[in-house]
Amino acid sequence: MPRFAANLSMLYNEHAFLDRFAAAAADGFSAVEYLFPYAFEAQALQSRLQDHGLQQVLFNAPPGDWDAGERGLACLPGREAEFRAGFARALDYAQALECPRIHVMAGIAPPGADPATLQATYRANLAWAAAQASSAGCDVLIEPINTRDMPGFFLHHQDAAHALVQEIGATNLKVQFDLYHCQIMEGDVATKLRHYLPTGRVGHIQIAGVPERHEPNVGELNYDYLFGVIDQVSAQCGWDGWVGCEYRPARGAVAGATTAGLGWRGARR
Repeated sequence: MPRFAANLSMLYNEHAFLDRFAAAAADGFSAVEYLFPYAFEAQALQSRLQDHGLQQVLFNAPPGDWDAGERGLACLPGREAEFRAGFARALDYAQALECPRIHVMAGIAPPGADPATLQATYRANLAWAAAQASSAGCDVLIEPINTRDMPGFFLHHQDAAHALVQEIGATNLKVQFDLYHCQIMEGDVATKLRHYLPTGRVGHIQIAGVPERHEPNVGELNYDYLFGVIDQVSAQCGWDGWVGCEYRPARGAVAGATTAGLGWRGARR
């Protein structure tokens, strides 16, 4: 069965962030992910992981000015030095937290920018980041994100992500396959799981209900069927990654909202 990681940026929002680790562990999660660790000292996060027997499996590299609407720097010409400094900081956190994966967000394409220039910048930054991460035993992930939630995001289709990973050729550069984004942009999710998991290029999966981004059992995707596909293909090809629960509880941030919505998980952990 898939191994599920709680996304602490979205789940357990009735708690202060550092208290969400305990809440996830109490609900049986053995791994966590979140957007960014940088508001906290690495030691504080590591203590929470150790105290509650949790693995850190994913977080994002610094995305630029998030509050101003930036969603990554990797494709932006002229921001290379900032990208490299941010990725170096992410690597420091990854090593302190024993986290094997860092997601690098592509960024929003500036209006009127030359797509070829953006692509060349993106490729060069990813190749550099993969080389830096290799010596630390860390994977670099790229994620196609739907342009409804993030208008103008530079990477939004699975085939483009996999083609770029193949082109660069770094064994530790992989795709973060978010089934929510994939369903919105292109659909045919089960077929894509069967096609891409055996390639070895999928480093992580994320899930949420479509279209509201609530629990997986709410919306148009049949996740019970998709979990079976992941199980079947994983048994055939040896894929052993994590499935991140990156959804917003339908009950909101009231006490117990995340826990009450975990019925979709059943006996799965």
